[in-house]
Amino acid sequence: MIEIRIHGRGGQGAVVASKMLVTAAAKEGKKVQAFPTFGAERRGAPVAAFARIDTEKIRIHSEVYTPDCVIVLDPVLYKTVDVTAGLRPGGWIILNSPQAPASFSFPTHFQVATVDASGIAIKHKLGSRTEPIVNTAILGAFAKVTGMIGIEALAETVRESVPGKEKENEAAAREAYERVQISKQ
Repeated sequence: MIEIRIHGRGGQGAVVASKMLVTAAAKEGKKVQAFPTFGAERRGAPVAAFARIDTEKIRIHSEVYTPDCVIVLDPVLYKTVDVTAGLRPGGWIILNSPQAPASFSFPTHFQVATVDASGIAIKHKLGSRTEPIVNTAILGAFAKVTGMIGIEALAETVRESVPGKEKENEAAAREAYERVQISKQ
């Protein structure tokens, strides 16, 4: 089983990202589960969403405590929240940032990938300049980095899931898939 934790802030689309992630995996015949957790339910507050993907029926129904991958939607959230808590050695950190993975001082037993999801979202007019909606872009990066879902299943899911701007969201996912920077370890 693959377990994923998505860190974001209220309004960035972390919960929707977890749902799209598992929907794309289900399209490929996998068994899936997605759910959020909230602290203070307000725009801008830290939010975590969880996803599980497996080839067998998933019987666990708890938060993800030892993820294989963490996705960080907010480019500064990793400074205030321990996004690596419980992350398994060799696990992936996929971070919304225009900087190269080597720019970050995460422990060396993690793999790091970065993508300028905010810049891609702004380019495709997803959200506003000050509050871009980065979820579809970051999922494109996830698809490329992990290989857990295919870009075509993700693109189809994005087209079916977003309430408007289907082409722009799909283009953002595909662009992030191509532009993600992966650490060399």
